[in-house]
Amino acid sequence: MTRILLVEDEEHLLEAIKLNLELEGYNVTAVKEGGQAMKIYKQERFNLVILDVMLPEVDGYTICESIRLQNSAVPILFLSAKNTSEDKITGFKRGADDYMTKPFNLEEFLLRVQALVKRGLTKEEKSGVDNIFRFDGYEINFSTYQITGKNKENITLTKKEIMLLRLLIERRNEVVSREQILETVWGYDIYPSTRTVDNFILAFRKYFEPDSKKPRYFFSIRGVGYKFVHENAGV
Repeated sequence: MTRILLVEDEEHLLEAIKLNLELEGYNVTAVKEGGQAMKIYKQERFNLVILDVMLPEVDGYTICESIRLQNSAVPILFLSAKNTSEDKITGFKRGADDYMTKPFNLEEFLLRVQALVKRGLTKEEKSGVDNIFRFDGYEINFSTYQITGKNKENITLTKKEIMLLRLLIERRNEVVSREQILETVWGYDIYPSTRTVDNFILAFRKYFEPDSKKPRYFFSIRGVGYKFVHENAGV
């Protein structure tokens, strides 16, 4: 059975959407808080995630980005009252597959859900390709957590390392704040000190930089956050 994670803080709307999805034959897990949604997603497997943007604890954009660090295949649909072009662009930049604004037409919503679920099955088969990233002679496999270096040597990263690396690469040439890194990669289960992030960046410099004391790719922006810089990187 197709499993959907529904995250919506308006209780009456949550129950109405859940009911209509269940009438279509979907198995729905419904939650009202962002932090709870992140915990449940880590514990279970879903075929589709439906997110509001404005949520208690953790906003929908952060949840979306966190999911994308772990899974590039699962479809994500934003369902939000935030309806400006900037809101939608932010949603797609963070990794959404679709964005609908409230109020919405129920029939259109159900058709979009159906299309995303079907597309997700195809994406699952392609996830191995989507999870390869190459730059300057290095290859990063986000599925196996492995880096292949210029001399073909392999390094295996931890799950948190690969999630942080993916976040910086997907937001390349942008500064990502320490706070956003801690929320997106670590969530609210364990909230480490910023020194932990510093140590990860030092490790990335050791893996990738010709001279770790003169970084070309991984930068610390004092008092703000971190940035991966590269113009011609690709998958």
